[in-house]
Amino acid sequence: MLPKPLHVVNEALAFVLELLALVLLAFWGFKTGSNNAVHLLLGIGAPALMIVVWGAFAAPRARFQLPMAGVLAVKAVVFGAATAAGYAAGWHVFAIVFAVLAAVNTVVAAFDRESLKNVTAREAASKSVP
Repeated sequence: MLPKPLHVVNEALAFVLELLALVLLAFWGFKTGSNNAVHLLLGIGAPALMIVVWGAFAAPRARFQLPMAGVLAVKAVVFGAATAAGYAAGWHVFAIVFAVLAAVNTVVAAFDRESLKNVTAREAASKSVP
C-alpha cells in the first residue's frame, strides 16, 4: 500500500494520463484522413469511443465491473491506441514517454488498489468478530 501522499499523486497522474490519451487520439484524428469530414469524424469519434469504453469497463465506477485482469486489458488497449495515435501523428518522443508513464502508473495503481481492498477487507473482518 502506498503512503497517502503518493497514493494521491499516483491517482492524479492517472487522471492526467487519461486526459492526455484523449488529446493524443483527438490530435491524430484531426490529422488523419483525406478530407474535412474524415478529420472531424476521427478527431471527435476516436476520443468519444475512448470515453465510452473507459466508462463502461475501466473507470472506478464502471458500468460493467470486470476482474482486475480485464480492467488492465482495457487500459492496455486504450493507452496502446493513444500511444500509437500519438506516434502516428508525429509526436514520437511524447508518445513513448506517455506509454512508459501509463504502464508504470497503471501497474502501481493496480497493486495499490488491490492492497487497499485487502486492508479494508481485513479491517471489516476484524470488526465483525466478537
